[in-house]
Amino acid sequence: PALIRRLVPPAATRSTLGYWSAYMPFGTALALLAGPWVLEALGWRSWWWCVAALSLALAACICVWVPAQDATGAPVRRLASNAALQAARGWALRLRQTLAARGPWLVALSFAVYSGQWLAVIGFLPSVAVQSGASGALIAPLLALAALVNMAGNILSGRLLQRGVPAHVLLNLGFCSMALGAVLAFAMLPSMQVSGWQLALRYAGVVVFSMVGGLIPGTLFSLAVVLAPDETSVSTTVGWMQQWSAAGQFAGPPLVGWVASVAGGWHWTWAITGSCSLLGLLLARQISRLVPR
Repeated sequence: PALIRRLVPPAATRSTLGYWSAYMPFGTALALLAGPWVLEALGWRSWWWCVAALSLALAACICVWVPAQDATGAPVRRLASNAALQAARGWALRLRQTLAARGPWLVALSFAVYSGQWLAVIGFLPSVAVQSGASGALIAPLLALAALVNMAGNILSGRLLQRGVPAHVLLNLGFCSMALGAVLAFAMLPSMQVSGWQLALRYAGVVVFSMVGGLIPGTLFSLAVVLAPDETSVSTTVGWMQQWSAAGQFAGPPLVGWVASVAGGWHWTWAITGSCSLLGLLLARQISRLVPR
Protein backbone atom coordinates (compact mmCIF):
# COMPACT_ATOMS: atom_id res chain seq x y z
CA PRO A 1 0.00 0.00 0.00
CA ALA A 2 2.80 2.46 0.69
CA LEU A 3 4.20 1.80 -2.80
CA ILE A 4 0.73 2.12 -4.34
CA ARG A 5 0.31 5.51 -2.69
CA ARG A 6 3.53 6.72 -4.30
CA LEU A 7 2.87 5.25 -7.74
CA VAL A 8 -0.83 6.00 -8.17
CA PRO A 9 -2.36 9.47 -8.59
CA PRO A 10 -4.03 10.62 -5.34
CA ALA A 11 -7.52 10.58 -6.89
CA ALA A 12 -7.23 6.85 -7.61
CA THR A 13 -5.46 5.72 -4.43
CA ARG A 14 -8.49 4.42 -2.54
CA SER A 15 -9.99 2.51 -5.45
CA THR A 16 -6.59 0.98 -6.25
CA LEU A 17 -6.14 -0.14 -2.64
CA GLY A 18 -9.56 -1.79 -2.89
CA TYR A 19 -8.36 -3.84 -5.87
CA TRP A 20 -5.11 -4.70 -4.15
CA SER A 21 -6.84 -5.94 -0.98
CA ALA A 22 -8.52 -8.70 -3.03
CA TYR A 23 -5.30 -10.74 -3.00
CA MET A 24 -6.41 -12.94 -0.10
CA PRO A 25 -9.83 -14.08 -1.38
CA PHE A 26 -8.45 -14.54 -4.90
CA GLY A 27 -5.64 -16.76 -3.65
CA THR A 28 -7.95 -18.70 -1.34
CA ALA A 29 -10.49 -19.28 -4.11
CA LEU A 30 -7.76 -20.41 -6.49
CA ALA A 31 -6.42 -22.84 -3.90
CA LEU A 32 -9.88 -24.27 -3.16
CA LEU A 33 -10.61 -24.71 -6.86
CA ALA A 34 -7.26 -25.88 -8.23
CA GLY A 35 -5.67 -27.35 -5.11
CA PRO A 36 -7.52 -30.70 -5.01
CA TRP A 37 -6.85 -31.32 -8.72
CA VAL A 38 -3.14 -30.45 -8.48
CA LEU A 39 -2.65 -32.47 -5.30
CA GLU A 40 -4.32 -35.51 -6.81
CA ALA A 41 -2.52 -35.27 -10.14
CA LEU A 42 0.95 -34.07 -9.10
CA GLY A 43 1.26 -34.26 -5.30
CA TRP A 44 1.88 -31.63 -2.66
CA ARG A 45 5.55 -31.07 -3.59
CA SER A 46 4.58 -30.04 -7.11
CA TRP A 47 1.98 -27.66 -5.63
CA TRP A 48 4.70 -25.88 -3.67
CA TRP A 49 7.00 -25.78 -6.70
CA CYS A 50 4.18 -24.14 -8.68
CA VAL A 51 3.74 -21.50 -5.99
CA ALA A 52 7.48 -20.83 -5.94
CA ALA A 53 7.55 -20.49 -9.74
CA LEU A 54 4.66 -18.03 -9.65
CA SER A 55 6.45 -15.95 -7.02
CA LEU A 56 9.60 -15.79 -9.15
CA ALA A 57 7.54 -14.86 -12.21
CA LEU A 58 5.85 -12.02 -10.34
CA ALA A 59 9.21 -10.78 -9.08
CA ALA A 60 10.37 -10.59 -12.70
CA CYS A 61 7.19 -8.73 -13.66
CA ILE A 62 7.83 -6.17 -10.93
CA CYS A 63 11.36 -5.56 -12.24
CA VAL A 64 10.04 -5.03 -15.76
CA TRP A 65 6.79 -3.12 -15.25
CA VAL A 66 6.83 -1.28 -11.91
CA PRO A 67 8.12 2.23 -12.72
CA ALA A 68 11.06 3.82 -11.00
CA GLN A 69 9.12 7.07 -10.56
CA ASP A 70 6.01 7.97 -8.62
CA ALA A 71 2.86 9.62 -9.92
CA THR A 72 4.54 13.06 -9.87
CA GLY A 73 7.66 11.91 -11.72
CA ALA A 74 9.89 11.90 -8.64
CA PRO A 75 12.06 8.86 -7.90
CA VAL A 76 10.19 6.23 -5.90
CA ARG A 77 12.83 6.23 -3.19
CA ARG A 78 11.70 9.76 -2.29
CA LEU A 79 8.63 10.54 -0.24
CA ALA A 80 7.28 14.00 -1.12
CA SER A 81 10.20 16.36 -0.40
CA ASN A 82 11.44 14.49 2.66
CA ALA A 83 14.08 12.23 1.12
CA ALA A 84 16.78 13.49 3.46
CA LEU A 85 14.47 13.09 6.46
CA GLN A 86 13.57 9.55 5.48
CA ALA A 87 17.23 8.62 5.07
CA ALA A 88 18.06 10.04 8.48
CA ARG A 89 15.28 8.27 10.32
CA GLY A 90 15.89 4.61 11.09
CA TRP A 91 13.32 1.85 11.14
CA ALA A 92 13.44 1.72 14.94
CA LEU A 93 12.31 5.32 15.21
CA ARG A 94 9.49 4.76 12.72
CA LEU A 95 8.43 1.64 14.60
CA ARG A 96 8.35 3.47 17.95
CA GLN A 97 6.34 6.28 16.41
CA THR A 98 3.89 3.83 14.87
CA LEU A 99 3.36 1.80 18.03
CA ALA A 100 2.92 4.97 20.10
CA ALA A 101 0.05 6.16 17.90
CA ARG A 102 -3.54 5.06 18.42
CA GLY A 103 -4.60 4.79 14.78
CA PRO A 104 -2.26 1.96 13.75
CA TRP A 105 -3.40 -0.14 16.71
CA LEU A 106 -7.08 0.34 15.86
CA VAL A 107 -6.73 -0.69 12.21
CA ALA A 108 -4.42 -3.58 13.14
CA LEU A 109 -6.80 -5.03 15.74
CA SER A 110 -9.73 -4.53 13.36
CA PHE A 111 -7.93 -6.55 10.71
CA ALA A 112 -7.20 -9.28 13.27
CA VAL A 113 -10.85 -9.77 14.24
CA TYR A 114 -11.82 -9.73 10.55
CA SER A 115 -9.18 -12.12 9.20
CA GLY A 116 -9.52 -14.56 12.09
CA GLN A 117 -13.21 -15.18 11.55
CA TRP A 118 -13.07 -15.04 7.74
CA LEU A 119 -10.33 -17.64 7.43
CA ALA A 120 -11.95 -19.83 10.08
CA VAL A 121 -15.27 -19.97 8.22
CA ILE A 122 -13.83 -20.25 4.70
CA GLY A 123 -11.08 -22.64 5.77
CA PHE A 124 -13.50 -25.06 7.43
CA LEU A 125 -16.05 -24.92 4.62
CA PRO A 126 -14.92 -28.22 3.04
CA SER A 127 -15.29 -30.02 6.37
CA VAL A 128 -18.65 -28.36 7.06
CA ALA A 129 -19.90 -29.28 3.58
CA VAL A 130 -18.89 -32.94 3.91
CA GLN A 131 -20.36 -33.29 7.40
CA SER A 132 -23.57 -31.62 6.21
CA GLY A 133 -24.06 -34.33 3.61
CA ALA A 134 -23.16 -32.22 0.57
CA SER A 135 -21.56 -34.02 -2.35
CA GLY A 136 -21.13 -33.78 -6.09
CA ALA A 137 -18.94 -32.10 -8.67
CA LEU A 138 -20.26 -28.63 -7.81
CA ILE A 139 -18.88 -28.63 -4.26
CA ALA A 140 -15.38 -27.37 -5.14
CA PRO A 141 -16.62 -24.53 -7.41
CA LEU A 142 -19.21 -23.47 -4.82
CA LEU A 143 -16.59 -23.40 -2.07
CA ALA A 144 -14.24 -21.40 -4.30
CA LEU A 145 -17.07 -18.99 -5.13
CA ALA A 146 -17.71 -18.40 -1.42
CA ALA A 147 -14.13 -17.15 -1.12
CA LEU A 148 -14.11 -15.33 -4.47
CA VAL A 149 -17.15 -13.16 -3.71
CA ASN A 150 -15.07 -11.51 -1.00
CA MET A 151 -13.32 -9.72 -3.86
CA ALA A 152 -16.55 -7.90 -4.71
CA GLY A 153 -16.55 -6.26 -1.29
CA ASN A 154 -12.84 -5.46 -1.54
CA ILE A 155 -13.23 -3.68 -4.85
CA LEU A 156 -16.52 -1.99 -3.92
CA SER A 157 -15.00 -0.56 -0.74
CA GLY A 158 -12.43 1.37 -2.75
CA ARG A 159 -15.07 2.77 -5.08
CA LEU A 160 -17.36 3.78 -2.22
CA LEU A 161 -14.52 5.46 -0.32
CA GLN A 162 -13.56 7.29 -3.49
CA ARG A 163 -17.14 8.60 -3.70
CA GLY A 164 -17.08 9.91 -0.15
CA VAL A 165 -18.77 7.15 1.87
CA PRO A 166 -17.32 7.35 5.41
CA ALA A 167 -14.95 4.53 6.33
CA HIS A 168 -16.72 3.73 9.61
CA VAL A 169 -20.00 3.20 7.73
CA LEU A 170 -18.36 0.54 5.56
CA LEU A 171 -16.75 -1.11 8.58
CA ASN A 172 -20.07 -1.20 10.44
CA LEU A 173 -21.84 -2.68 7.41
CA GLY A 174 -19.13 -5.28 6.94
CA PHE A 175 -19.01 -6.49 10.54
CA CYS A 176 -22.83 -6.53 10.90
CA SER A 177 -23.12 -8.58 7.70
CA MET A 178 -20.51 -11.05 8.88
CA ALA A 179 -22.43 -11.54 12.13
CA LEU A 180 -25.73 -12.00 10.29
CA GLY A 181 -24.20 -14.33 7.71
CA ALA A 182 -22.67 -16.53 10.39
CA VAL A 183 -26.02 -16.81 12.17
CA LEU A 184 -27.73 -17.84 8.92
CA ALA A 185 -24.98 -20.33 8.16
CA PHE A 186 -24.64 -22.00 11.54
CA ALA A 187 -26.94 -20.95 14.39
CA MET A 188 -30.20 -22.30 13.01
CA LEU A 189 -28.81 -25.67 11.92
CA PRO A 190 -27.61 -27.72 14.89
CA SER A 191 -28.00 -30.98 13.00
CA MET A 192 -25.22 -31.84 10.55
CA GLN A 193 -27.50 -33.88 8.28
CA VAL A 194 -29.73 -31.21 6.76
CA SER A 195 -32.14 -30.91 3.85
CA GLY A 196 -31.52 -29.24 0.50
CA TRP A 197 -33.14 -25.94 1.39
CA GLN A 198 -31.21 -25.80 4.66
CA LEU A 199 -27.96 -26.33 2.76
CA ALA A 200 -28.97 -23.48 0.42
CA LEU A 201 -29.70 -21.24 3.43
CA ARG A 202 -26.38 -22.11 5.01
CA TYR A 203 -24.54 -21.38 1.77
CA ALA A 204 -26.38 -18.05 1.36
CA GLY A 205 -25.25 -17.08 4.85
CA VAL A 206 -21.63 -17.87 3.97
CA VAL A 207 -21.90 -15.80 0.79
CA VAL A 208 -23.26 -12.80 2.75
CA PHE A 209 -20.56 -13.33 5.37
CA SER A 210 -17.79 -13.31 2.77
CA MET A 211 -19.05 -10.82 0.18
CA VAL A 212 -20.24 -7.94 2.36
CA GLY A 213 -17.50 -8.63 4.88
CA GLY A 214 -15.10 -7.94 2.01
CA LEU A 215 -15.76 -4.23 2.56
CA ILE A 216 -13.57 -4.39 5.65
CA PRO A 217 -10.02 -5.12 4.36
CA GLY A 218 -10.16 -2.57 1.53
CA THR A 219 -11.39 0.05 3.99
CA LEU A 220 -8.70 -0.81 6.54
CA PHE A 221 -5.89 -0.59 3.99
CA SER A 222 -7.14 2.85 3.01
CA LEU A 223 -7.36 3.86 6.67
CA ALA A 224 -3.82 2.65 7.31
CA VAL A 225 -2.57 5.26 4.85
CA VAL A 226 -4.67 7.96 6.55
CA LEU A 227 -3.98 7.03 10.18
CA ALA A 228 -0.22 6.47 9.88
CA PRO A 229 1.63 8.92 12.16
CA ASP A 230 3.21 10.56 9.11
CA GLU A 231 4.05 9.81 5.50
CA THR A 232 7.27 8.00 6.30
CA SER A 233 5.42 5.60 8.63
CA VAL A 234 2.84 4.33 6.15
CA SER A 235 4.78 1.15 5.37
CA THR A 236 5.38 0.52 9.08
CA THR A 237 1.68 0.97 9.84
CA VAL A 238 0.69 -1.41 7.06
CA GLY A 239 3.27 -3.92 8.27
CA TRP A 240 1.86 -3.76 11.79
CA MET A 241 -1.64 -4.26 10.41
CA GLN A 242 -0.48 -7.25 8.34
CA GLN A 243 1.17 -8.75 11.41
CA TRP A 244 -2.09 -8.61 13.36
CA SER A 245 -3.95 -9.97 10.34
CA ALA A 246 -1.64 -12.98 10.48
CA ALA A 247 -2.23 -13.26 14.24
CA GLY A 248 -5.97 -13.39 13.61
CA GLN A 249 -5.52 -16.07 10.94
CA PHE A 250 -3.36 -18.05 13.37
CA ALA A 251 -5.80 -17.86 16.30
CA GLY A 252 -9.22 -17.90 14.62
CA PRO A 253 -9.37 -21.34 12.98
CA PRO A 254 -8.05 -23.31 16.00
CA LEU A 255 -10.53 -21.51 18.27
CA VAL A 256 -13.48 -22.26 15.99
CA GLY A 257 -12.30 -25.85 15.56
CA TRP A 258 -12.01 -26.30 19.32
CA VAL A 259 -15.52 -24.93 19.91
CA ALA A 260 -16.91 -27.25 17.21
CA SER A 261 -15.16 -30.21 18.84
CA VAL A 262 -16.52 -29.40 22.30
CA ALA A 263 -20.04 -28.66 21.02
CA GLY A 264 -20.12 -31.69 18.74
CA GLY A 265 -20.85 -29.66 15.64
CA TRP A 266 -20.50 -26.29 13.94
CA HIS A 267 -23.68 -24.75 15.35
CA TRP A 268 -21.83 -22.51 17.86
CA THR A 269 -19.46 -21.06 15.25
CA TRP A 270 -21.64 -17.97 15.07
CA ALA A 271 -20.84 -17.17 18.71
CA ILE A 272 -17.12 -16.87 17.95
CA THR A 273 -17.57 -14.89 14.73
CA GLY A 274 -20.26 -12.74 16.34
CA SER A 275 -17.92 -11.84 19.19
CA CYS A 276 -15.26 -10.86 16.65
CA SER A 277 -17.79 -8.73 14.77
CA LEU A 278 -18.92 -7.00 17.97
CA LEU A 279 -15.33 -6.16 18.81
CA GLY A 280 -14.90 -4.91 15.23
CA LEU A 281 -17.88 -2.58 15.65
CA LEU A 282 -16.39 -1.14 18.84
CA LEU A 283 -13.08 -0.57 17.08
CA ALA A 284 -14.86 1.05 14.11
CA ARG A 285 -16.48 3.53 16.49
CA GLN A 286 -13.08 4.50 17.85
CA ILE A 287 -11.67 4.81 14.33
CA SER A 288 -14.49 7.17 13.34
CA ARG A 289 -13.28 9.61 16.00
CA LEU A 290 -9.79 9.75 14.49
CA VAL A 291 -10.55 9.98 10.76
CA PRO A 292 -10.70 13.58 9.49
CA ARG A 293 -14.20 14.59 8.42
